Amino acid sequence: MTKNRTNYLSEEFIARIDKFNLRARLIVEGFITGLHKSPYHGFSVEFSDHRQYNPGDAIRNVDWKVYAKTNRYYIKRYEEETNLKSYIIVDHSASMGYSSGTFSKLEYAKAFASALSYLMISQQDAVGLLTFSNRITDYIPPRSMRSYLNILHKKLFALKPEDTTNTVEILHSLADRIKKRGLIILISDMLDDPDKILQGLLHFRHQKHEVILFHIQDKKEQDFDFKRETEFVDSETGEKIIVSPWQIRKDYLEAYNENAAYLKTKCHESFIEYNPITTETPFEDNLLGYLIKRSKLM
Repeated sequence: MTKNRTNYLSEEFIARIDKFNLRARLIVEGFITGLHKSPYHGFSVEFSDHRQYNPGDAIRNVDWKVYAKTNRYYIKRYEEETNLKSYIIVDHSASMGYSSGTFSKLEYAKAFASALSYLMISQQDAVGLLTFSNRITDYIPPRSMRSYLNILHKKLFALKPEDTTNTVEILHSLADRIKKRGLIILISDMLDDPDKILQGLLHFRHQKHEVILFHIQDKKEQDFDFKRETEFVDSETGEKIIVSPWQIRKDYLEAYNENAAYLKTKCHESFIEYNPITTETPFEDNLLGYLIKRSKLM
């Protein structure tokens, strides 16, 4: 992963996408095609705008009222035919700054969000960005221009871990702001009340958005294999405690795994796609693996 000021994507990663034709095959046939359809499946489509008639277009879609006024043929376009609008939501609360290896959860999330935005804009889909801690720290509405990548990546590069978390209020706020159905992607370590987070995500589902959760975790958080007496500091409250990890490891792992299983189950029940990812796996491998999995589901 490169730390270029405006781009987290290495040339090697972009080359891998092109080499395996993922942009055309997996994005179109799997990831994006499925997401274009699913938010609107089972609902009546809404009129969007007009475009000029092209040979081969269905005559039934010609707007004859417009023809009567202009003597030109125009086709009615509907919401279902327009490009996908997606919103990438990145948690940069203080807990996201934790790292036991090369990258913190936040650095990893920033790279992952950069890759997603690159892939979607390459497909001419509109991408927006919302960043938050205990408040919305930045909001950039969706656009599909390739030059927009520089703006998105610059914002992502500047993110620092800070403050506490207030995920549910952020999600409700964005859900109230978005009027048209689209794709919601949340990237977070989920260190907040899971039931409240799910309430926020369900707000999007009730409005017929497609919702994807990337639950980002550090390997040490998963394994808790600290070898000696350790001082643990709550990054969001500053509270400190010194413990012998081996004495609490069993209880910790039981609670941790129970929470992860609960999130997975509740997301499945609510038709929210749950994807756990760890910072020890190269982010491009996690992303490409996800895209391959997604394409097989379509």
